[in-house]
Amino acid sequence: MNNRKASDKGGMTLERSYVLKMDNISKEYSGNRVLKGVSLQVRPGEIHALMGENGAGKSTLMNILFGMPVIHSTGGFEGTIEVDGQPVKIDTPVKAMELGIGMVHQEFMLIPGFTVTENIKIGRELSHPNLVSRLVGKSMETLDLAAMKKDAQAALDTIGLKLSPSQKVGGLPVGYMQFVEIAREIDKTGIKLLVFDEPTAVLTESEAARLLETMKVIASRGIAIIFITHRLDEVMEVADSLTVLRDGEFVARREIAETSVVEIAELMIGRKVEKLVEDQGEDTRVLSDDNIAVSLRNYVVHMPGELVKGVDLDIRKGEIFGIGGLAGQGKLGIPNGIMGLYTASGEVRVNGELLDLSRLGEALHHKVAFVSEDRRGVGLLLDESIEKNIVFSAMQVNNDFFHKYGWIRLHNGSATRRHAEEMVKKLDIRCTGIRQTAGRLSGGNQQKVCLARALTLNPEILFVSEPTRGIDIGAKKLVLEYLVKLNREQGMTVIVVSSELAELRSVCDRIAIVSDGRLASILRPDDSDADFGLAMSGGLKQGGGQRAG
Repeated sequence: MNNRKASDKGGMTLERSYVLKMDNISKEYSGNRVLKGVSLQVRPGEIHALMGENGAGKSTLMNILFGMPVIHSTGGFEGTIEVDGQPVKIDTPVKAMELGIGMVHQEFMLIPGFTVTENIKIGRELSHPNLVSRLVGKSMETLDLAAMKKDAQAALDTIGLKLSPSQKVGGLPVGYMQFVEIAREIDKTGIKLLVFDEPTAVLTESEAARLLETMKVIASRGIAIIFITHRLDEVMEVADSLTVLRDGEFVARREIAETSVVEIAELMIGRKVEKLVEDQGEDTRVLSDDNIAVSLRNYVVHMPGELVKGVDLDIRKGEIFGIGGLAGQGKLGIPNGIMGLYTASGEVRVNGELLDLSRLGEALHHKVAFVSEDRRGVGLLLDESIEKNIVFSAMQVNNDFFHKYGWIRLHNGSATRRHAEEMVKKLDIRCTGIRQTAGRLSGGNQQKVCLARALTLNPEILFVSEPTRGIDIGAKKLVLEYLVKLNREQGMTVIVVSSELAELRSVCDRIAIVSDGRLASILRPDDSDADFGLAMSGGLKQGGGQRAG
């Protein structure tokens, strides 16, 4: 654990002035309140972790801090911001930079064809006059490449990166690109505060360890850092303090020396577990450990940001099984690997039959369907009609919705229309008709179209990732109730992968918690928040991870 305390730096006490103070920040988008009176304080030379699950409000808060156009083009925000104790108005990213606020992005903002020096100095190039510039103006001055290279080298030395300033950025390893981003921010004159947004998400373990050390070096020079991450071990290692957001609200501020990974996880996930789904009557299912629908052994998935590092897991036939965990810990990698969307290895059996993980579509031919968390990127044909989206996979995989005359197949338009209209009615898809393009639907209705397409495959096993992300409470209830209905009435095995513990605990028979790419534990829905918090922080590992009966 990191034992650096703010009170140790320069003899300053915890009560000293803040470099940044955001107070009572609120923000609405189209009547939806995404931030509700959030406060954030960061001291000079402090590493302050900003924690919270996806949708907690971290990105919106940082967009406000950077004066991003998305904030000011949608009505601005409520609340106040102070930098070095002075009220400020940050209405553009340029204003944020002038105040000494920088950001190291998760998605690199580098130009591959430029050198390291050119990327570090872009927008702040050094130049000297020449004959033409004296006549025409400053824009015609000659670049002072030697001075720029010297500045770039100084920034690289500050973070301990042994890299030639003349090297082209294109082709550099990912870790080096991240450090060039940091060097660029360090080079800015008067930098007071750096925001690191999930900086280790795409790094190897050694690169991540080096980056954390670099953060400590930067902080030791009096520059404050806001560290956005889901990785609790990193927070405990380098942060001095943290703020937790949940559902757009401020939950708590803690000094690292006075908290633990278990408490942090509980603060991030803790909420009243309201029953989102009404009881579906008498449960007549017989679930047996001898009747396994999906079996994983030494299962590994190479999904960037969601690595799975060797999972053993048995999911019983006919159960609703939940897979949860903090973002970036591997839960989303499990179904994506099974469906062949990312490289996977190990042993996966479906109803006892071994899957060939190298073949895309293999799982579909074993009666497994998948509703992706990325409904716009993977789940939908956005420019095609609702009708076509619903039947597309079934036509490809099962040869459904065709008239068959020997070797000749003709599209059965009337069957397609009937089925699409039936699914629109069943799932209450709000649309102008089945010919409406999927891209013009709201997020909730897009999610329902994804579900309709998966169900049209008539699967025995259904994986659903983040089924209620971005949809309102009414639509959430309908989707979850329909999943329970499928399970109870058709005996379908349903695996729900979700960041929302409340919904997992509402519908699932058992819930596997994934931490750092491994199975931490399998819990019952009525187990305590403390057990869930401990498992999500990686602290609960019993019997190879499986615990619930």
